[in-house]
Amino acid sequence: MFSTAPNRRQFLAATGSAFSALVASGCMIRGTSVPDAQPSRAGYGPLVPDPNGMLDLPEGFSYRVLSSLGDAMDDGGTVPDKADGMGCLDLGNGEIVLVRNHELVPSDDAGGSIANGFGTHNGKIVPGGTTNIVLDAKTLEVKRQFRTLGGTIRNCSGGVTPWGSWLTCEEAPTGPGQRYGEGLAVNHGWVFEVPGNATGLVDPVPLRAMGRFNHEAACVDPLTGSIYQTEDRDDGALYRFLPNTPGKLSDGGKLQAMVIDGLSDTRNWDARRMPVGKSYSVRWTDLDNVEAPKDDLRKRAASKGAALIARGEGIHMGTNELFVCSTSGGSKTLGQVFRFVPGRGQGSDRIELFFESESTDQFNYGDNLCVAPNGHLIVCEDQYTEVVDNHLRGITPTGLPYEFARLRMQTELAGGCFSPDGKWFFVNAYAPTRTLAITGPWIV
Repeated sequence: MFSTAPNRRQFLAATGSAFSALVASGCMIRGTSVPDAQPSRAGYGPLVPDPNGMLDLPEGFSYRVLSSLGDAMDDGGTVPDKADGMGCLDLGNGEIVLVRNHELVPSDDAGGSIANGFGTHNGKIVPGGTTNIVLDAKTLEVKRQFRTLGGTIRNCSGGVTPWGSWLTCEEAPTGPGQRYGEGLAVNHGWVFEVPGNATGLVDPVPLRAMGRFNHEAACVDPLTGSIYQTEDRDDGALYRFLPNTPGKLSDGGKLQAMVIDGLSDTRNWDARRMPVGKSYSVRWTDLDNVEAPKDDLRKRAASKGAALIARGEGIHMGTNELFVCSTSGGSKTLGQVFRFVPGRGQGSDRIELFFESESTDQFNYGDNLCVAPNGHLIVCEDQYTEVVDNHLRGITPTGLPYEFARLRMQTELAGGCFSPDGKWFFVNAYAPTRTLAITGPWIV
């Protein structure tokens, strides 16, 4: 070290209990009335170089490594590589669990044989999926870790649910006869659900009604059960899934794409069409043929007026709003963050550009994001240069960016989420896999 999730019945009966599960996941409330505790400056001050050469943090903060590539797991396998999106859930009985994605492709090592999985490549189960790390809630002792999903490709990010599961998203709309699909037995590009209390490999059921596209992340509105999904494409859309049975996604539902009144393009690439802070009314257009064998869902959505978003990635829900990260949006193509407020039947949905980076020192290719208990955003950078200098970037509730951490490894940061008590911030170094826990004097 460097110096009880509610079940589906509870979700349907009591939305307050549902929201408490999101709080436990680290998808905390960001209220516009939350003041900065230190108004004279944003953040926690200058970073202190890590003598171990892994992660620089502000004075008073420390980290520990919980899990690393190649560590022995309790199911006989070893921790796989390419740790990406991640969520934290309360298991009760003094335990919490991290459900961690592994963005593996068919040629990658799975960390051991997989007994059951969704898809195969040349007859062998493909290595992507999830692992669960069960921790002592107080000491963070790793009590057990094991694989929970196999046979998927490029599990990028996802999102926790109010009923205690993790939605893991394939960023891989490929399959037999398609680009990158040679040797594959089935189509990929789906969302899968992994219960936080899983004890081993789960039945890999693709949630086809949620659409087939280049999935990135998802989040659930705990009051309505609606699920919002991002798409990692230069010409992507923001999707909303309305389940037939809230809390039981396998029952199917309706998929829609976001239309912004008076604005067809949020990217600000050739002109500043969407200024920071201006609120726009939103409506939704229904989509058909959502299994999209031609990977054309976004194009058909755009033809119906859906707003273009540049590489939608991280998405997290607060009490009455959610935040969406666009990796390459903005006039400098360095990234944007949108703030979306659902109307929930009391008015129209609304969206605004909350932040747009003007320099690499502010924000450089943000990916996963999380809302901290104090209302600040914490964004994981994923730069695309030959030599990377990736950070955790904070953004205050008033939109001021600051540097929170600097990764000294040549890889990206991903999967940021908080422990239920708000003391620990968990994050992955992508490759080689390192899952870290950070704590310190958080602003309150």
